[in-house]
Amino acid sequence: MACRIAAPDSVFLFVGANQRPIKTQKFAGQCSTGFNGFAWDPLLRQGTKQNKFLVHSRKSRTVQAVAVPAVSSAADGAEYRKQLAESYGFRQIGEDLPDDVTLKQVIDTLPKEIDDAKAWKSVLTSAASYALGLLMISKAPWFLLPFAWAWTGTAVTGFFVIGHDCAHKSFSKNKLVEDIVGTLAFLPLIYPYEPWRFKHDRHHAKTNMLVEDTAWLPVDKEEFDSSPLLRKAIIYGYGPFRPWMSIAHWWLAHFSLKKFRPNEVQRVKISLACVFAFMGIGWPLIIYKAGVVGWIKYWLMPWLGYHFWMSTFTMVHHTAPHIPFKPSEEWNAAQAQLNGTVHCDYPRWIEILCHNINVHIPHHISSRIPSYNLPAAHRSIQENWGKVPFDQLAPEDSQPVAFLKRVMPDYA
Repeated sequence: MACRIAAPDSVFLFVGANQRPIKTQKFAGQCSTGFNGFAWDPLLRQGTKQNKFLVHSRKSRTVQAVAVPAVSSAADGAEYRKQLAESYGFRQIGEDLPDDVTLKQVIDTLPKEIDDAKAWKSVLTSAASYALGLLMISKAPWFLLPFAWAWTGTAVTGFFVIGHDCAHKSFSKNKLVEDIVGTLAFLPLIYPYEPWRFKHDRHHAKTNMLVEDTAWLPVDKEEFDSSPLLRKAIIYGYGPFRPWMSIAHWWLAHFSLKKFRPNEVQRVKISLACVFAFMGIGWPLIIYKAGVVGWIKYWLMPWLGYHFWMSTFTMVHHTAPHIPFKPSEEWNAAQAQLNGTVHCDYPRWIEILCHNINVHIPHHISSRIPSYNLPAAHRSIQENWGKVPFDQLAPEDSQPVAFLKRVMPDYA
């Protein structure tokens, strides 16, 4: 039973739940029989052929990846998936999508209606929770400031989700309203709305396609091996610095006009002008009223909290050892949207403040589903399409979530 890497020159560095950085990198692979994944020895001792990759680091050990073949019988397949899920820290890894199921069949069963009252309720929720967070920062003694920053960073992430709905035309039936609300929602994050929208549309169009996807991508093996310094930077970037790697993506992907098509440039310029105006007016006002320390307290720290969630959410959504990134000639749209997405359960207060952004499988099936309809859509998929994979990351095994559950007020 032959297995192969998804692309000969691709290596994906992945830090799983309850695992230490550097020592736990996994290489994304694809089995030609239909099941995907690479695992660490000894994940399953089934006589698989071992392929060893060496990562030289002063504090790391030899990295060993094992190509895991698909098993033939249904019973063995279920047991295989169970062992694989337990090894990776997942609650469940589902079966592959049946060949006779189309994306349209699934979409037709999902709730996609826009409800203006619910949409504006989400805006009110984010505005109120963000205001409460700023009040907490202003009143909290120094030793409680991290709690206030964590709340405020999570609350301002809700603004991103509102802009996310606007970009997908799932906030309002009025396109102008969506453009205005999306632009305003992104301003506290210093995120240019239109550049992000253009990039994000390409992510949905080519989810988990090697090179073309605009989200997290595998690291090219030649690049990884090109220099010890770059190798170490990549290892740390996908390891301990991963919760803030979205800052690099924010800076590198959204501010250069050269990265956009000619018909997109005008809208990109408008978004950049709005962001720079916000920085030019808002930041000096904060510094004038509260000083540089106030700028750090009221803006920078919540912004870092937002990027913690931005990095964590987007990394978890599409990167797991058993989910392959495929080259364009092997990529299939329905399989990528249905089989290439991870569902993660977070504490309820995070889901409320972040407007269900982690209910991600139905969002990739149809990006027109408003955020407030995602839980119902998720339940509909479970009820109607039992063989659609539901890769559920156990929150107790996720170190960032476990940490927040220990320190945030709801879990004190």
